[in-house]
Amino acid sequence: MAVHRVTDPADPRVHEYTSLTDLALRTRREPAEGLYLAESEKVIRRALAAGHRPRSYLMAERWLGDLADVVAAAEDEGVPVFVGEPDVLRALTGFHLHRGALAAMHRPEPVDPVALVRSARRVAVLEDVVDHTNVGAMFRSAAALSVDAVLVTPRCADPLYRRSVRVSMGTVFQVPWARVDPWPQGVRLLQRQGFTVAALALTDDAVSLDDLAADPPSRLALVLGTEGHGLADATVRAADLAVRIPMSGGVDSLNVAAASAVAFWALRPHA
Repeated sequence: MAVHRVTDPADPRVHEYTSLTDLALRTRREPAEGLYLAESEKVIRRALAAGHRPRSYLMAERWLGDLADVVAAAEDEGVPVFVGEPDVLRALTGFHLHRGALAAMHRPEPVDPVALVRSARRVAVLEDVVDHTNVGAMFRSAAALSVDAVLVTPRCADPLYRRSVRVSMGTVFQVPWARVDPWPQGVRLLQRQGFTVAALALTDDAVSLDDLAADPPSRLALVLGTEGHGLADATVRAADLAVRIPMSGGVDSLNVAAASAVAFWALRPHA
């Protein structure tokens, strides 16, 4: 099993793994360099199962056994596997690699949003959701609750950022997604494709989620807004209707990831 030993955190062969805790740097660098990082054995395997191509691997030596088949395939394909001691890996990446392994993956080519939604029945739109943890959690709920596709707006956090991928447990590779730009003009794009566009918003005329779920449209796009302000006024105006989740206990709203799970479950299509 051929592996490359890394003893110096400044080794240029592993430059793709440097400064992983610098969010501003990584969110600029990764799309520009056409890569993303998959963290943990499960996420790496899901990325590979989805057909994504590895550029290299980085791991502690103890993981060579658990990932023996992945390492063997990498050797056959000429993909380098780098191995280092924990202190070297920490200095290189900026954190303790307690999940054992990382993979630098080729970032897939952007997907055309019209082609993406053409055969979908349920679409989620993430408008300017900036927290990568929320994005990952929303993708996981989308995968579990029969959402066919996800659209993200230009200012939404990157679904392929390491934290999003990890929180999603790799379901960002399972649920097809695309960026829709410009937005909120993209509302009209969905309407032209035959979708009823529902904005999850606390407006005076919002219908109850229970009422919408009792008689849902055959093709539905649910738009969820950023963590603080919620949906933009222009988005709510462009949508076909606003919908709210009934609340009790003096609570007026949920975290956007929690709200998405509730709404996806209630509006999941039935055979």
